[in-house]
Formats: sequence, structure tokens, C-alpha cells
Amino acid sequence: MEDLKKLLADIGRNIDEAGGFGLEITPDRTPQDIFENRPGKALREKILNLPDTPGVYMYVDRNGKVIYVGKAKRLKRRVSSYFNRRHDSVRTNLLVRNIVDMRFIVVATEEDALHLENAMIKEYQPRYNVMLKDDKSYPWIVVTNELYPRVFMTRERGLQGRYFGPYSNQQTAKVVLQLIRDVYPLRSCRHNLDDSSIARGKYRLCLDYHIRKCGGACCGLISPEKYGEYIKKVCQILNGETIELERHLKEEMDRLSGEWKFEEAQEVKEKYEVVKRYNAKSVIASADRMDADIFSYVENATTAVVNFMHLHHGAVVQSLNLEFRRRMAETKEEILSFAISEIKSRFGKEYKDVIVPFLPDVDFESVNFIVPQRGDKKKVLDVGLRNAEQYLTDKEKQLEKLNPEKGIESLMEQMKSDFRLSVQPRHIECFDNSNIQGTNPVASCVVFKNGKPSKKDYRHFIIKTVVGADDFASMKEVLHRRYTRMLAEGEKLPDLVVVDGGKGQLSAAVEAFEEMGIRGEVTLVGIAKRLEEIYFPGDQLPLYIDKKSRSLRVIQALRDEAHRFGITHHRNRRSKGQTVSELDTIKGVGEKTARTLMRTFRSVKKLKEASREKIAESVGKSKAKLVYAHFHPEDFSDADAVNSD
Repeated sequence: MEDLKKLLADIGRNIDEAGGFGLEITPDRTPQDIFENRPGKALREKILNLPDTPGVYMYVDRNGKVIYVGKAKRLKRRVSSYFNRRHDSVRTNLLVRNIVDMRFIVVATEEDALHLENAMIKEYQPRYNVMLKDDKSYPWIVVTNELYPRVFMTRERGLQGRYFGPYSNQQTAKVVLQLIRDVYPLRSCRHNLDDSSIARGKYRLCLDYHIRKCGGACCGLISPEKYGEYIKKVCQILNGETIELERHLKEEMDRLSGEWKFEEAQEVKEKYEVVKRYNAKSVIASADRMDADIFSYVENATTAVVNFMHLHHGAVVQSLNLEFRRRMAETKEEILSFAISEIKSRFGKEYKDVIVPFLPDVDFESVNFIVPQRGDKKKVLDVGLRNAEQYLTDKEKQLEKLNPEKGIESLMEQMKSDFRLSVQPRHIECFDNSNIQGTNPVASCVVFKNGKPSKKDYRHFIIKTVVGADDFASMKEVLHRRYTRMLAEGEKLPDLVVVDGGKGQLSAAVEAFEEMGIRGEVTLVGIAKRLEEIYFPGDQLPLYIDKKSRSLRVIQALRDEAHRFGITHHRNRRSKGQTVSELDTIKGVGEKTARTLMRTFRSVKKLKEASREKIAESVGKSKAKLVYAHFHPEDFSDADAVNSD
């Protein structure tokens, strides 16, 4: 919230007092208004009084929640466009129907409106806005402010020092660090080195010194001035000036060779080869000495990815991907503008030359946008495009692993084959009966869709027409009730119905289906508990499916879930029946009093243990005396039990 306030102050906003942040929920929008996407009377007045200036508008629903934030070059024209027609996008029409009120903020420029819109989307998380999916911190390389600076990778930015990056992933940052360590003997320890600790000989030389990976800073074997020269060269590498470094090392190597200092020349040559190999991978050949910011864009139906690269002397200094989840029909120009604004606010970027695949929908002040069609700049843009495409491809593969539609398709095809179905069993229902010696008979129906539980579709049934423990008749009743209702309401019948039991339950289910006239429309099978046998109507012998088969695992999970769901319901009903029956036996205690007591004490056991005074706090002295006398008859005479206080 502080960042939002700071941004508002920086922009120097001018909030219109009449239509600013004063929220006014308007109850005057008729059903006809909602159907035709028209605002209510009060909202209509606000829209008519909007200025034709740049600004940000916020739509609010009947609960007072911001559901959409938008920017506009001309507020009145933009806001009016939502209400003067029906939209092609279903989600846009849904948005308009939920709008009850509006707030707006006037700003100086369209670019200010974009930055403010970006900040407000982060603050309010509106339901209908495109959202930046950014749930991780990127790696940076920091050069600390110390007598002998350290150079290392971090994801935090709390240390004193210079930060370089961010890098698109950890591996990229590690490659740069490895280059630095291969070229310059910098310390990797975490010692707090100062003149005093070095003079006292507080620290000992480590292995890095002996293998020539460190200059021995902890023991003062290298001067701060010499170490500082290394750090300057390191900052050159981190700034992307590796081409210049390569040329410098080449010249130094040639100079030492010319002076017949071959051992020193060999050391420089090794560094030169390391930098050269790095440049071959990190420097874009067609962008030699180019300084520019590059934004590339790819999208699919639900996601857009913008790749950002910053080039300095042709080397990629910064690179990251921004992933946006599309909520409505956001244009690619709008999303690109969001990305440019996000990079500017996150890293304090000051753009000069920006290479883009198309122009954004906002005019950024003092920014030169270049849309190349050919040449070196087009090749650089294509590099960013390949990065964005690879990122989107990797994300899609991850989603397939997390919720693999291809895996579901394979499972459905296997089940279709195993159970001799004409269609894939995308919708499966399983039924199970529960009773104990005929008491509290219930049945359960669980539903699997695409091989996974769909708990919102689960159903409980209390057996009404069957007396005693008759599983076959109970199964028949439940199937009648379930599918008669589905037929009456025009719902689609399941692809497969499983009954928990052998031939007896399956025969009862077949009779029910025949009476309803749906036999043949829905495949029906029974599963026996003992050997996991699958029975089909009319078949004398059961089907045995491979124990390792995914089809059998789905049916087993379905059966077990139906059993669990039914047992839980049966246990709750049995417990409730026992509780009510015991309280109902107390003369003078009615249903309302019994409910009050159970809400207060939660169980009959706790009620029995309660004192008479505690019970009286809940239901009064008279009722408390009756209840206490029932549970503690030894404390009362017959006369006391019937007389009130």
C-alpha cells in the first residue's frame, strides 16, 4: 500500500472530489439495465460528468469490491464504451453486469495512468484484470561494499553494494560467476575483513589460495588497490563489457609475448580463452556493441509471455520472462504496455531505444520504439522471441505433468477398452448401502469425473420404502430416485454406473434401469469386494482386470470412496438418533430445549457431567432441574423430581 501511495504522490494526481474515492452503491439499476448492459441512474450521472482527460477508473460490485481497474487516454469516452453496446467477449459482458459503482483518478499523462493502473492492480487484485504471475524472486549478482569486496549470487537485495541483473535463472548467474572466478582471484569466504583483523592475523589461508583461486586477502597478501583493479574488471563483465575485456586481454597477451614474458603471457592467455568461450555463448553476434532494451511477445489462449532483455555492448546483461494470465479479451498491445511499465517500476529503468515486435498502446515519454522488419535488430528480437516461446513451452509441459490432459485421455481410453464401453467414461457414479441390522439404512452416491472425485456432485440417500436389511431393494430404490430425477431435470446421464456388490446388487440395478427405460443407455457393472471381480449384466463369469491396471485402481478408489462416504453418513445419523432419543425420554423437555442443550454441551456425556447450575444457565432453572434429575436420580426424591423451585 505504501508503494501505491508513493506512486500517487509522485504523479501529483488531481482527484475529482465529486467522483473520486467516495464509494456510493447505487440500488437503482433495473434487471432491464443489467440485461442490456446499461448503468443505473446514479452511475449514469457519474459517467456523463467524467472529464475527457487521462486517468484511471475502477469498477466496484455490490459488495464494494474493486473488480476491474483500467486506464484511459480520455476517461469519459473509454468508460462510456462499456455501457453503450453488448460485447463479443462473454467475460466483458459479465463484468459490466456486475458493475454497481465507479471511482476514477485524473492524471497528467497516459503513461502516468499506465503506471498507476499497474500499481492498483497489484494492490486490489481485481477479478477481471490481466494478472502478472510473478511468484518468485530472480537471482542477482552483488558486489559488496567492503575493503575486499565479495562477489556472489543472491535473491535478496538488503546488502550494501552494487547489484547486477536480474538473471533469467540461477544457472545463467552461475555461468557468469564461474567466468569471474576463472579469470580473477577473488575471495569466496564470508570473513569480515578490515585492517585490524588482517594486522592481528585473525584468519588463516584457505585452500583457494593454494590452488591460486584467491589472492590471500585475509592475510594481506594482496593490496586493496590491486584487489580493487580486479573488482573494476569484474564490474565490466557484469555490465556486459566482455567484448572490451576480451580485446584488452588479447592486447595484454600480445604485449607480454613481445617482451618475452611467456609465463605471464600464458596466464593471460588462459583468461583470454575463458572470456572468449563465454562471449561465444552470451554475446549476440549480430548485436555487436549494441545497447538496447528488447521486449518479445508470445501468447496462447490463456497466457501471454513477454521476454525482456537488456543488451550492453551486444551482451545480454538482464533477461527475464513476465507471465500474464489473461482474464478478458486483453489485446497484445495492452499486455506489452503492462510489461514495459512493470520493468520500469521494478528496476527503475530509464528507456531510450526499445526494440518491440509491435507498438504498445501507450505513448511513453522520451522512448524511441523500434519495430524492426529485417537486419540486426530483427535478429536480436528473434532471440528474445525464442526465449519467450521456450518459456511458454516449458510451462505447458509443467502443466501437463501437474494436470495432464493427455494422461486423462489415455486413462479414459484404457477404461473404455477394459469395460467394453462405446464412449469414454468421463462421468462415473458408484452406489453403496449402509445399515447395521436394518437400523438407519442409508445409501451413498459418489461421482468421478475424468478419473477424479467430483465431491460437489456426491449425494446421500435415506432409505424410505424398504423395511429391514434388504440391500437389493435398497439399491433399487436409490437408483430409481437418482435417475428419475436426473431424467426429469434433463441432466445428462453418466457414462458408467458401478454398484458395490456382486450379482444380487447388479440384478437389482438392472431391474431399476429396465423400469426407468434407460438400460442400454448407461453401462452398468458390479464390483465384488473379495477378489475385485467386475460383473456385467447377463454374464455368468466375472471379468478379472489386471491388478496393476489404472482402470481397476480408479474403480477401487470409486468403491472405497462410496463406502467411506456412506459409513460417515450412517454413523452421523445413528449418533444423532441416539442423542435425540435419550433427551426425548425426559418428560417436560421438548425438541427446542434438546437442541439448545446439544448446542451448549455438544454431547450427552458432557451434559451428564455438567452441574445443575451450568445447565440452568442454558435452559433455565425449571428445565435444568428436570434434566439433572433424569441423569442423577439418586440426588432427588420423587417429590423433588416433579416440583419446581
